[in-house]
Amino acid sequence: METQETKQQVSLPENAYRELREGESYEPVMPASSSPREATPYSVMMGLIMAVIFSAAAAFLGLRVGQVFEAAIPIAIIAVGVGNMKRRKSSLGENVIIQSIGASSGVIVAGAVFTLPALYILGLEAKFYQVFLSSLLGGVIGIAMIIPFRKYFVKDMHGKYPFPEATATTEVLMSGEKGGKQTLTLAIAGLIGGLYDFAVSTFGAWAESVSTKITGWGVAAAEKFKVEFSLNTGAALLGLGYIVGLKYAVIITAGSCLVWFVIVPLVGMFTSMMDVNAAIQLLGVTDKSVLADPDTLFTAGNLFKFIGRPIGIGGIAMAGFIGIVRQSSIIKQAAGMAFRELGGAKNKSADVRTQRDLSMKIILAVLISAMVATLFFFRYGLLGNTVQTIVAVAIVFIIAFLFTTVAANAIAIVGTNPVSGMTLMTLIMSSLILVSIGLNGTMGMTAALIIGGVVCTALSMAGGFITDLKIGYWLGTTPKKQESWKFLGTLVSAATVAGVIIILNKTYGFVGEGSLTAPQANAMAAVIKPLMTGGQTPWILYIIGAVLALVLTSIGIPALAFSLGMFIPMELNAPLVVGGLIAWFVSNRSKDTKLNKARMDQGTLIASGFIAGGALMGVVSAILKFVGVDLFMNEWSVSSNAQWLSLVMYIALIIYFTVHTLKAKKEE
Repeated sequence: METQETKQQVSLPENAYRELREGESYEPVMPASSSPREATPYSVMMGLIMAVIFSAAAAFLGLRVGQVFEAAIPIAIIAVGVGNMKRRKSSLGENVIIQSIGASSGVIVAGAVFTLPALYILGLEAKFYQVFLSSLLGGVIGIAMIIPFRKYFVKDMHGKYPFPEATATTEVLMSGEKGGKQTLTLAIAGLIGGLYDFAVSTFGAWAESVSTKITGWGVAAAEKFKVEFSLNTGAALLGLGYIVGLKYAVIITAGSCLVWFVIVPLVGMFTSMMDVNAAIQLLGVTDKSVLADPDTLFTAGNLFKFIGRPIGIGGIAMAGFIGIVRQSSIIKQAAGMAFRELGGAKNKSADVRTQRDLSMKIILAVLISAMVATLFFFRYGLLGNTVQTIVAVAIVFIIAFLFTTVAANAIAIVGTNPVSGMTLMTLIMSSLILVSIGLNGTMGMTAALIIGGVVCTALSMAGGFITDLKIGYWLGTTPKKQESWKFLGTLVSAATVAGVIIILNKTYGFVGEGSLTAPQANAMAAVIKPLMTGGQTPWILYIIGAVLALVLTSIGIPALAFSLGMFIPMELNAPLVVGGLIAWFVSNRSKDTKLNKARMDQGTLIASGFIAGGALMGVVSAILKFVGVDLFMNEWSVSSNAQWLSLVMYIALIIYFTVHTLKAKKEE
């Protein structure tokens, strides 16, 4: 039976992205009066398959380079492509459900990989059920806590927030209704990006990164002045930079530049006057390689690690606190609406299909159930002490509630979820509280990291799910259906990421030569260990970072993005600028705005292919290594010639990316 959706428009309304005029309303693509197909066996199964695949891919990328890509765009493209191949009619509603369920992968991964690998880094034991439950419970809490804010962010603030990630995904989904041929472009880009990164990660065909030390003057600059520039030449990071855009790529990398080109060289000027052992004690250095050879402390990389990164941590924590203060009125407004509905007040908007949420009674029941489950998990699977358990559960729910709107607001404005910074603040606060009630040492570190994992996943889910709900608002899906099936996507993603983290730890590890970078998890470990073991904590550096964040905020620079750049290595941030420059170039090349938009959209497809293909083949490479297939050419991959070849291949990749993006033609 044909549904009313077959008569829907094939383009977004003219007022989709702008603020509404007085008396004007927004009519979605699938009107409230229609009855589109949404949660069908096909859409639910496809969504779960996407959740498994992209959970594995995103986990690998996040642990390798510290950047977890949002899976919404590539999943939306695949949903459209498969729907077109199967010649499914009226599939827009189904595609939204596929995207919403599948996108659980990226947000669950972000919550897990930013915190839980720190357990391995600190030499602690992490069982499968601990990783799984912290991800699952955090995801459930995040879904339940963001639903009361849905109306405010997606409807009341219509046109006031850009929602970059939601915009891109919505455009992809709409392309399916126009009969677009985007699947082939994505597939080719995915194949190129995947093979490119596979050649590096599996065979070491060329160097993974290039640095100024490839030249003689670069070596001299690094040794004498502590100045070094490095650039990861992977396809996935290039694509990620394109989607992030030039503005925020520059801000993030500016943080790296401040550390690598100002702070590190400045400190390096005085290293000859410093006592190495005293500096190790002052900075709380625990790196075994440095302790074994103290003279290596004053390399550019170690000065970044032990001085620049703590300053970035302080900045991230302060940026999160500023976000809470700025969003206090929104929290109060949403809480008031929830209490009125629980008190019996009728929600008139629930009569309209496109504004129908899960009832507040169901949401409250889910939150209470999650709280009870968290209590049992902490009591019998982690702590074993009732008082400490109650305190730990209180920390989770209070901080998750306060930071929910911060995460949603960040996604709505810049498309980037600042969970790592907010989780760092959670770790500091929870560690101080847990120590005050007698929980420290090994058990304290484990408890604080599990707590951080739950909170981080909750905030990641809150920010990611508001994107899904905005997509649904523009297109006209039923929020209640998105909200209901999101829980299943969370369950599947949590189980997948738990298995992947354990496999990657056994394959690569997170400590030592050849290990995965896991930059956020390393930062978490560096913060928590001195707090829990009584070691030296670099409070002065944290305070410097916090003050810097205040100054940046006062002059209108996004402190969170800048601070993130300060503690993520330069080589992982610089490629974002390269991708951002490509995005700027192709979208400003012509005076015809429609042609620029067509090129930008084409580039988004290619970038998504690079990200998905590179990350997925990275997982394949990890599996090969896990089963004992080691084809990596170690000596060649670290040679100067391998770096020069890497630079040549990277330039070729950029040329392909740019040329094929410029070939896009505008719609007539």
